[in-house]
Amino acid sequence: MAFGSFSQNDDDTPMAEINVTPLVDVMLVLLIIFMITMPVLTHSIPLQLPIATDEKTDEIKPQKPVRLAISPAGEYFLDDKQVALDELKIVLQQQHTKNPDLVLAIAADKSVAYERVADALQTAQQAGVVKIGFETEVENR
Repeated sequence: MAFGSFSQNDDDTPMAEINVTPLVDVMLVLLIIFMITMPVLTHSIPLQLPIATDEKTDEIKPQKPVRLAISPAGEYFLDDKQVALDELKIVLQQQHTKNPDLVLAIAADKSVAYERVADALQTAQQAGVVKIGFETEVENR
């Protein structure tokens, strides 16, 4: 069995044409792959996005958050007044009934055990507060 190229006149000159059959096979496979995946990529989820307006509303004012500080000893201070965890739930429930959009900002010391922060988060959740943020310091560069 001889490996090589055979030409019309059986001389030993190399074949000058490129075999394009593998190239066509690869291109057809790629075409089929793109035809199958294109409908999946163009599938969209129907959403009703809010519409932005250029109107300035002076009625909406940023709300001052209620500040909950947790000291290194694990004591809770709600707006600079020391409260126990049970009292915190009652006070947050009262404030949440007055203002359903209540924002709670938690400022915890670095050395506070995470358990204390988790207890405060759980208490706020039980009181119905859903807007909770954490205060941090900005690093001076």
